[in-house]
Amino acid sequence: MKYSSVAVPATATLMLLIVLAPAAEAAIACSDVIKDLRPCVNYLVNGSGMPPAACCTGASNLASSASTSADKKAACECIKTAAKKLNLNPQLAKGLPGNCKISLPFTVSANVDCSKIG
Repeated sequence: MKYSSVAVPATATLMLLIVLAPAAEAAIACSDVIKDLRPCVNYLVNGSGMPPAACCTGASNLASSASTSADKKAACECIKTAAKKLNLNPQLAKGLPGNCKISLPFTVSANVDCSKIG
């Protein structure tokens, strides 16, 4: 009887840890990429000059979040898909990382080749 009263909570705890533990190879979610870059959309479509602070904060968050190769490729594909739906100003999009003083391993563009990101 004692064995089952200890084994059940231990098994339940182990199952909870397995379910809640993040997968090692899980790529960044597109919804997170969009959330980070949402403050940039108006600037990238209609803006001029320097991007707003909220845009740079989001872009910086994205750069920090996309740490693995899988994350970078997933973020690139997400941005590429979104860029195809919007009429981005190509110069503002290309200059976004530099203007926000961050580094992205790809160009913000509808034409970027995400397969070359490593």
